[in-house]
Amino acid sequence: MTQQLGARAKLRHYFLDHVGEVLTSDTLREVAGISEWARRVRELRNDEGYQILSHHDRSDLKPWEYVLEDPSPQQGYARTMSKELRAEILDRDGHTCQSCGAVAGEPHPYDGRVTRLQIGHIKDKSMGGTDEPSNLVALCSVCNEGASNITLDRPTWLKLEVQIRRATRDDQLKVLGWLVRKYSTEAREMLGHPAKPARIDMVSPPSAVRTSLGDDQE
Repeated sequence: MTQQLGARAKLRHYFLDHVGEVLTSDTLREVAGISEWARRVRELRNDEGYQILSHHDRSDLKPWEYVLEDPSPQQGYARTMSKELRAEILDRDGHTCQSCGAVAGEPHPYDGRVTRLQIGHIKDKSMGGTDEPSNLVALCSVCNEGASNITLDRPTWLKLEVQIRRATRDDQLKVLGWLVRKYSTEAREMLGHPAKPARIDMVSPPSAVRTSLGDDQE
């Protein structure tokens, strides 16, 4: 008997079969076969560590475009939360979102849809957080996915500059790497290099940043 794949597994296989190709939201929705395909993409990225890039990561991508550049997931993202632990956190938090107060199963005050609760991390696993109960909290899908924060003011350049100046050198280089990766074409134009996509990661050393921009020649 052939086992039927879930939506996340279908998307994982499809991304791995099309590494480096730009995929559209319509294609991914069709592959997943469900309306909540975007949530499954986030799970592949946040839970399994696959570096699926969007327009937030690369300026040349449209809001409906995604690309998996590397088939190897980053280490340290595997989530091993048991059903028992999930139930424990939901019971502890009274089956209520600890951010907005929405109750599971009732209409959500933000969009009127039935409230669905998820387990979020107070300190994200990418920042060293764990699955210990003290680091877990019940959140509705709206709060956990950030939709309720779309009306918050974006930080100004002055505030960002202050934070970056206070950061360590290593963290500043990570910011530089992320910016060069997202705005590779603009960065090359600013430095007088021909347009060519840069492929560096967020922890690249300065030499890798220079190489990606064409400064590796004497």
